[in-house]
Amino acid sequence: MVETWLDELKQKLNHMDDAEIVELRMGTSASVHLLYIKTLIDPERLNETIIQPLHRSACSSLSSCITNAKVSEVLSIEDAEQKIMQGFILLNDSVNDQWLGVQLESPLGRAVEPSQTETVIYGAKDSFSEQIDKNITMLRRRLPITTLKTESFTIGSLSKTKVVLLYIDGLTNPEFVSLARKKIESVDFDQFLDSSQLAAFIEDHNHTVFPQFLQTDRPDACAYALGEGKLTLLVSNSPFALIAPITFFHLLQSPEDYFLRWPVASFLRLIRYGSFIVSLTMIPFYVALTTFHYQMVPLPLLYVLLESRGKLPFTPFAEGFFMIVTLEIIKEASLRMPTKTSQTLGVIGGIVIGQAAVEAGFASKVLIVLMGISAIAFFLVPNYQVTKSMVLMQILLLVLASFLGLPGIVIGLIGILAHLHALTSLGQPYLAPIAPFYGRDWNDLFIRGPLIWMKTRPKYLKPLRKWRQEMKK
Repeated sequence: MVETWLDELKQKLNHMDDAEIVELRMGTSASVHLLYIKTLIDPERLNETIIQPLHRSACSSLSSCITNAKVSEVLSIEDAEQKIMQGFILLNDSVNDQWLGVQLESPLGRAVEPSQTETVIYGAKDSFSEQIDKNITMLRRRLPITTLKTESFTIGSLSKTKVVLLYIDGLTNPEFVSLARKKIESVDFDQFLDSSQLAAFIEDHNHTVFPQFLQTDRPDACAYALGEGKLTLLVSNSPFALIAPITFFHLLQSPEDYFLRWPVASFLRLIRYGSFIVSLTMIPFYVALTTFHYQMVPLPLLYVLLESRGKLPFTPFAEGFFMIVTLEIIKEASLRMPTKTSQTLGVIGGIVIGQAAVEAGFASKVLIVLMGISAIAFFLVPNYQVTKSMVLMQILLLVLASFLGLPGIVIGLIGILAHLHALTSLGQPYLAPIAPFYGRDWNDLFIRGPLIWMKTRPKYLKPLRKWRQEMKK
């Protein structure tokens, strides 16, 4: 088997310049072949762990020489191929006619850094990185319990992406774990480069703008979710974890809600909900009023509107649509450009929107003010995916407002609510605890109640352990 596999592996590694096949003499006895990809392994550890011990000692067996690393047996030629591409050193043990693998993966990766997408004033500053083992370590340090279980999967015929499912045994509902396990095992695709791609395959509903898995790079948010009875998915080479099941209201909550005094956290959460509604409806409301409902505008404000729109060649709908698209173009450009350049772009964009558009007759001054308020309200929503979805909903309401006026906005909002009601996250209702109604969970919905009152876990998660308090004997 040793010689046969060696020839097959040599053929597989043909035309790979970074593949190394080294022959070493083990003391005075037989020679050993080492096969590895030098760009995937740590060369210093290779020298200390394998090469020097093999040169120095005359061991009875190959595995007894290697004491500073875990040695595993290679079971098949496919297993050997997979291991060598994961940073293993393959060694042929001619004495026992077997192949051994020693994992000496290169520790290449960035340091632990603060989150760039979910910044907080108070709370932990660390965030996940692309190294999945390091991410698991962060969670285990926050939840040092043996009931925190991890299950590994490999998806993607090309990328061989590692996925780890985490949950607390005896707390998380087994139905969630079973369903998540089944969905991951059914994934059939060749390449996964980020956790969002995995979410697209295991979500309950693919044709919606609302995410059914919460993406976060904060370990404390994942640890809190696990403690509530949810499960977490980590994906190799992705700094974003997936949390499920979630509701729509989780997308408007910030990790900092649980670090502030409850009246302050509740006030900020209410402002966030209000900003969500304002950002969606403000521009459509302006179009509806200026197109169909002039009589509802107070007379002094009506004079301002007439003066502002008197010389404009566009309809209110065209004016609003033009400004929404222009704002999105500037926001996208500022995200894709280098940091220093994006600041200049922001200034230029502000001048274009705030002054040049008015002087050129493309938009009214009133709309510019409303666009500014709406744009700032967008930034209060903590979830980036939701802010992008909100733009589409805003345009939908804008179209309805241009045809039907205020009834169109009402019809659009009812349609969005009906759509949300039809969604599920890992089989659980997306609008819980409102529909279905779970009154006990309302102390962490629109307001964040005092932590000393939150003694039970959310009922819609159906946790195996209801109480968050340890039972005293």
